[in-house]
This record gives sequence, structure tokens and C-alpha cells, in this order.
Amino acid sequence: MILLAVLFLCFISSYSASVKGHTTGLSLNNDRIYKLTYSAEVFLDGGKGKHQDSIGYRISSSVDAVLLWRSPDGDDDQLIQIKMTDIKVEDVNQQRGEKSIFKGKKSPKILGKQNLEALQRPTLLHLIRGKVKEFYSYQNEPVAIENLKRGLASLFQMQLSSGTTNEVDISGNCKMTYQAQQDKVVKIKALDSCKIERSGFTTPNQVLGVSSKATSVTTYKIEDSFVLAVFSEEIHTFALNFLNTIQGRIVSKQKLELKTTDAGPRLIPGKQVATVIKAVDSKYTSIPIVGQVFQSACKRCPSLSEHWQSIRKHLQPDNLSKAEAVRSFLAFVQHLRTAKREDILQVLKTSSPDVLPQLVDAITSAQTPDSLEAILDFLDFKSDSSIILQERFLYACGFASHPDEELLRVLIGKFKGSFGSNDIRETVMIIIGALVRKLCQNEGCKLKAVVEAKKLILGGLEKPAKKEDTKMYLLALKNALLPEGIPLLLKYAEASEGPISHLATTTLQRYDVPFITDEVKKTLNRIYHQNHKVHEKTVRTTAAAVILNSNPSYMEVKNILLSIGELPKEMNKYMLAMIQDILRFETPASKMVRRVLKEMVAHNYDRFSKSGSSSAFTGYIDRSSHSASTYSLDILYSGSGILRRSNLNIFQYIGKADLHGSQVVIEAQGLEALIAATPDEGEEDLDSYAGLSAILFDVQLRPVTFFTGYSDLMSKMLSASSDPVSVVKGLILLIDHSQELQLQSGLKANIEVQGGLAIDISGSMEFSLWYRESKTRVKNRVAVVINADITVDSSFVKAGLEARTESEAGLEFVSTVQFSQYPFLVCMQMDKADIPLRQSETKYERLSTGRGYVIRKRRESLLAGCELPLHQENSDMCNMVFAPQPESSSSGWF
Repeated sequence: MILLAVLFLCFISSYSASVKGHTTGLSLNNDRIYKLTYSAEVFLDGGKGKHQDSIGYRISSSVDAVLLWRSPDGDDDQLIQIKMTDIKVEDVNQQRGEKSIFKGKKSPKILGKQNLEALQRPTLLHLIRGKVKEFYSYQNEPVAIENLKRGLASLFQMQLSSGTTNEVDISGNCKMTYQAQQDKVVKIKALDSCKIERSGFTTPNQVLGVSSKATSVTTYKIEDSFVLAVFSEEIHTFALNFLNTIQGRIVSKQKLELKTTDAGPRLIPGKQVATVIKAVDSKYTSIPIVGQVFQSACKRCPSLSEHWQSIRKHLQPDNLSKAEAVRSFLAFVQHLRTAKREDILQVLKTSSPDVLPQLVDAITSAQTPDSLEAILDFLDFKSDSSIILQERFLYACGFASHPDEELLRVLIGKFKGSFGSNDIRETVMIIIGALVRKLCQNEGCKLKAVVEAKKLILGGLEKPAKKEDTKMYLLALKNALLPEGIPLLLKYAEASEGPISHLATTTLQRYDVPFITDEVKKTLNRIYHQNHKVHEKTVRTTAAAVILNSNPSYMEVKNILLSIGELPKEMNKYMLAMIQDILRFETPASKMVRRVLKEMVAHNYDRFSKSGSSSAFTGYIDRSSHSASTYSLDILYSGSGILRRSNLNIFQYIGKADLHGSQVVIEAQGLEALIAATPDEGEEDLDSYAGLSAILFDVQLRPVTFFTGYSDLMSKMLSASSDPVSVVKGLILLIDHSQELQLQSGLKANIEVQGGLAIDISGSMEFSLWYRESKTRVKNRVAVVINADITVDSSFVKAGLEARTESEAGLEFVSTVQFSQYPFLVCMQMDKADIPLRQSETKYERLSTGRGYVIRKRRESLLAGCELPLHQENSDMCNMVFAPQPESSSSGWF
């Protein structure tokens, strides 16, 4: 019994000793100084992973780590001092040799004396159970230098057991996964989970957006609860979704290795860590270990006014079809984002009228509080003397890449005020609809301004104050695409007359397939088959298109096919062309159509031999393994041979995401009196009208009217010129992605991707009673520039990678109808001009003193123009031939 008691006491004693010596994280021995080497390096490249093509720099030093204090209550409560010495900065690419910007320069010259002194001051790290409790440094040190210290200190935070936990380090509050082995611990940081305040935004549309991926893995080699070595690698990659030549990669590495241990200072006695810190140096203060934001000062940067003076010649109206105009626009938008309201307003007030519209485009696209205040102070919506500027401001709001609630609130306030032009009032409401949709896409549907805007749109449709406002609210709903607005659209589509009914139906056409329910399709079937009332051809054919694009049932397809042959002649031909286009282009409805066509009653010669000039055709502009660009053209004529509607659409697809790039619709009605023809059924009482409507990058614009009424038609014909009517013209910030990254090494990285275009869409419609001919013409001219800029900044040295792609393109569609004889003659032509494609890449390193090194590469190619097919008889895609030019490169000092 006595022997058992002795054994029990021995067991308890040994167990207590083992508990006291146990640690859950890194632990330093008493009275020792740990000599380590440390390096933090960063690589930038274009995503190809070739080390010889990368650019970047390395910061290396010796590190002394000393245990200053350990809590008497347990080994897991420690205060560690970390000090960097022998600091060096060099190129990561050793091939740079004599061209290195660091060659022959010592650390004080590279970092600056103040930065070097701050970096060499020790920091204190309070660890409890291996995790950072507090991080202590001196006050008023440069933020960028403190971040480098935070990056080193974060490596000392770890745990010796496997599991998942949340930790706060330089990257923020992040989810960590530990995988512990006998002598090794792997820490995986989920960077997308890190909660840290950083500026940034992106374009909501996936087609125009940027995809990014980030990984962080740190490996600890352990011996006696301390590190023999730490290896950390953090990788950030990005790529523009629709153009994968715009991509980049940031690789950040850290290495900490133990060299020796020597005799060190004795532990400082004390029960509380605060007392110990005060004894070490009362100047120490606790600061967050989370990385802090800093901004490097821009030396020799021009003022906003100086920048504007240097680029305004490129933004003259005659230069807007050139890529140089877009380059200047994008650079100026970036400058405007840091400008003050007073400076922006001064530039507006001193600019000449010919460049003011382009200046308004840029200021509105900046999307900052200062730029919005400046432009609102400048524009007077109660005056009709600046309608062009007001319209450019509103369209730029509609195309805004990341609008906020304040912008919507401002436009709602303007709508409730007075206007010098009713066209501007209508445009304000239409753009309010576009902003509602963008904010809802960004999870902002419950914002107060969005809720108020919804009430305005839906209330205006339920009880319009003026009948003529109905069209305005429908156009706003066509942009907003509110699900709760569908019942109102069905009411207007079925019960209204003429243009209102057609507009309601085309609005339904913009909704995604899940919103076109069986109840919606019942109404659309009644419209197409005219169960309750007679409808115009344009309304009926649009209703049929919505049904066929929304998972049609067997009977819906069969009934539509059986109707062919019983319709007016040109509508017969149009519906037949639509069905054939569905089969040829393999749309989702093609399987159901083929199933129905197995029945002889639906598929026979009589039904499929209908003649006419109306047509529908879809083709590819470009196609690759991950994306596609399509165009579609459908033209519907009246029975007398006059154009009723032409509809040209361009879509861009990335996976399941799509972007309605553009739509240009020319409509005409009530023109049969010009040639003494008989109107089609349901169109006997239509007023003479011709107009043009456009959608640009998913935003419905305010339609343009060529003429309304017979008298207006005759006056326009007598005074007509061949000049086209401009639908939209200006500069658009199409792609807008800004991302600020806090690297674990302490360096700051920025990814900026901006894409802009200068666009000019115009249309015209001409009649000649003498030659009995009508002609419609739609011109699209664009210049596109996409810039990607990656930088890694330490405040004393910056490395950067800039990639640019630019091009100019043109697309023209001409439709000519001669109705001097019957059957009338139709000629349709769509031409795509030669497209020059220019790509460039610039890599640079630059010291804060101004010295730098740059490498430039440039490549040019030509995409040959062609005539795009518009009929199924000639459906081969035009040959796209690239004529590559030799790649040029240069490098040198700057």
C-alpha cells in the first residue's frame, strides 16, 4: 500500500512537470538569443510563370529574437523582442546585373535614413498560446515600415496542433487551417475569408469583370517548440474574363531560417506584461498587427488642370474614333478620382464647348463624391441651353461601373424638380431604372433610395399622371427589370395599342427565362394567336420570340408552327425564318422544335415554302473555347414592302454569363399612304412614324424619333439630308476593377483594370418617292482600350507591370428596299471593317528617389474585315485572318 502511494506521487509529479513545460505554439528558451536570417521577396509577371520574365525585389536582413518575459503562470504566455539588422534591398531577377537599380546603392540610400532607422528598431510581440495578443512598436513610425515589421512578426504566430481556427495577423482576421506532423506544421490561410478594410470595387457584370484567385501556404520546420525554418508563399492571380490576354500574377515569398543560438539576456521579472514593457522602454505602444493603409507621395505629378491641358486635344470630337482618345480618357478618370471638387469645377468652367461633353463623360465616370458634387454644381437642369451635357451626364450615370445609393438619390431628387427639356426628364427616369438594376445586382435592393425608385416606376405605370408618361416608365422598367413589374407589363402588352403594347412586350423579352412563367406565356400566346383582340405584327412576333426563348412546351411550339401559312405574307416569312434560325443555331428551343416537326401536319412543303423578304439570322462574330460573340439581325416588312422593323443585336457570352452589347432597332409604321398601298390587318389606323431605339451594354437609351405624323414626314422628306441621326456618342468607362491587397510580407499590392471606349452609333432612314425606294443605315464605330496595372509598393521602391490592348472597329448595316415593282427587291449588307489590334507590356522598377528601369514589349496584328452573312443561304462565318507584325521590345533607364 505504501509502495502504491509512492508510485502515485511520482506519477503526479512527472505529470505536473510535463504540463508546465508544454506549449501550444512557438516557444523560446530562457536566456538565449536566436540568430536568424529573413527575406521577403515579390515577383510580378503576366501570369505565364516564367521566372526570367518576372520583375520585383527582395528585402533581406538578419533577425535577433529574444524572450524577454514569461508568465509565472504558464509557458504559453510570452513576450518576445524581434530586431532586424543588416538590411539589404536587391533585385529578385539576378539576370539584371549592371542594369539593376540597386547596383552600387547601400541601404541608407535606397530606404532613406529615417526608414532604415525605423526598420531597425525592435518590436515586441506578446504571444499567448502561440497567438498574437498585442504587437508593440514605437509611435509615429512610417506606416509602410511598420507593415514590414508586421509581416515578419506574423510568422511567429502558429499552433502545434492540427485544426481550423481564426487568427488576426497582418492580412486581417482570417480563417487558418493547420496540418501538424512530427517535425513540421503547414498553415493554410484562406485569403478570401480575411476581414480587412481595403478600398476596391469591380464591375458587377461577369462578362466585363475580373476573376481572381489567391492562395497562402506557410510551412514551419520545428524542433523543441521553435522553428528551424519558415517558408511562406502567397500567390494572387487575376484575368479579365472576356479577354484572357489581360492577366497577371503576384508571388510574395518569405523565408525565416535559424542560424545559431547564443547566450542572451536574462528574463525580466514581473507578473504583468505591461510592467515589463514599461521597464524595457516606456515609448513602446500597442498598435494593431493588421496591416495599415499608406499612400506613396507622387513626385512631379501634374495638377488636374495641367493634366487636362495636356490631353484635351485628344478629346476633340473629330478624334473620338481613335484609341488615343480612350487612353487619355482613362488616364484622366484616374486623376479625377484623387481630385477635389473645387479643382474639378475650375476645369469645367474654363473648358471650351467642343470638349465639354467628353469632359462630362470623364468626370461622371470618376464616381467620387467630389466629382459628383462638381458636375451637379455645373449643370443646370432647369435650363435647355446645355441639353447635350445633361444627356451625357445621365448616360454616364447609366453606364456607371459601381454606382452608389447617393447617385440614385440625387437623380430621384432631380426627377421631382423642374426641367428645361422634357427629353431630359424622360432620360432621368430611364437612367433611374438602370441604376436600380445595378444596385440590386450588388445586393442593394433594400436600400432606401432603391425602394423609393421602385415605387416611382411601378406607381407611374399603375397610375400615370400623364398618359404620355407611360412610355417613359416602361423604358425605366425595361432597364430595372423588376420582377414585381411583370403583371403591369402583361396588362400593357395585351390591352394597349401600338407602340405601348410593343414596348411592353419587348420589355418582357429582356427578363431572364425563370421569370417567364406559364402564366406569362399564357398571355403571350393570347397575344400571338389574337384570342382576345387584333395586334400588330411587331407585337405578335415579339410575343412569339419570348415564348420560343423560354422553354416552350410541345403544344406552344406546335401551335406557332401551325399558324405559319395563316398569317400575313411577310409575317409568315418572318416566323418561318425565326424557326429555321432556331434550328440552324441550335438554341435551347431547337430540340422541342425538331420533336414537333416530326409531325407531318406541322412540317410540310406548303408551310415551309412561304415566300417574302422578311428574315431572321444569327451568326458568330468571334468564337473560342471560353467565350463567344454573336450577332443577330431580324427584319420584318409590311405587306406593301416598307420596312416595319429591323433589329440588330450583339451579345457577348462567357460561360453562362452574357452581356447585351448593343441593340439598334429601327421602326416604321403608317407609311403605306406614300405608295398608295393597303395597310396590313390591325394597322389601318396607325400614324406615320419612324424612329430608332438602342440598348448599349445592357442599358436602354431614350429612343430617337425621325418623324411623327404625315405632315412631319413630308417636311422631313422635302428638307432631308443624308446626315445620320446620332443615337449615342461619347466615352464610356466599361471595365472598372480596383483591388488593394495587403501581402503577408508587409508589402502593398494594387491591381487596377480599366477598359474604356469611344463610341458613335448613328442611324438614318431615307425615302425616295421618285425612285420608290427606302433605305435604312446603322453605323457603329468604336475605339477600345483596356489597361491593366499591377504594382507592389514598399514606399521606397515600387515594381509594376502594365499591360494594354487597344483597337478600333466599325460595323455598318445597310438595308435597301425598292418597291417600284412586285415582288419588291431587297438588299441587305453588313460590313465589318479591318480591326487593328495593338498589345503592349511594360515592366518597371522605380526607387522613391526617381531612378528606375523599364522593359517594354509591343505586338500588332490585323483582323481582316469582312461582310457578315445575313441569310441562311450564306451562313458561313466570314474568314477572320490575323496578320501578325514582328514583336518589338526595348529596355532602358528612366
